Amino acid sequence: MERIAAAARKAGRDPGAIALVAVSKQQPDDRVDAVLSTGQRLFGENRVQEAKARWRARRELYPDLRLRLIGPLQTNKAADAVAFFDAIDSLDREKLARALADAAQKQGRCPEILIQVNTGEEPQKAGVPPSDADAFIRAARETYALPIKGLMCIPPVEEEPAMHFALLAKIAARNGLSQLSMGMSDDYETAIRFGATQVRVGSALFGPRT
Repeated sequence: MERIAAAARKAGRDPGAIALVAVSKQQPDDRVDAVLSTGQRLFGENRVQEAKARWRARRELYPDLRLRLIGPLQTNKAADAVAFFDAIDSLDREKLARALADAAQKQGRCPEILIQVNTGEEPQKAGVPPSDADAFIRAARETYALPIKGLMCIPPVEEEPAMHFALLAKIAARNGLSQLSMGMSDDYETAIRFGATQVRVGSALFGPRT
């Protein structure tokens, strides 16, 4: 949190505008409980079933807990994700948008949603291509009436992340979106410089996954 605050001040930003998402996927329970004991209440998980197994009981103990789904979501898990998560940060295709909208209508609730943009256009990675982002954002809002709050990206490992963060911020700005989920353990301070409102930190908090 001190490093996030320092990076924010250096960028002329309010540290309070940047949320730390503790990425707890595949971490052992003792490490998760250790981070919970510090007061951290915002966590990111990659898989619906793993998250439900880890957090269902803990939600009774921590009513202020907030969970974000940050991994790819299969359409057949859309209803479970809508019921369980406070936010879904990985909307990336129209079929999933339709499934989320249907689930939200049936359940009478909808988590906030971020659209994942594949800024590096990597074939193995989920996300909307940057050239399709504006049209997809419009469809998610207008056709499916989803509460789109912002964008998320995961830059290519071998490339300088700054240009990807700048691209995501540009797409968000022209579509009036205020949330930017970008930056991980190795590059979150750079992401803050480019406007990140959420940084997803795993190994720097929990240590390497076993």
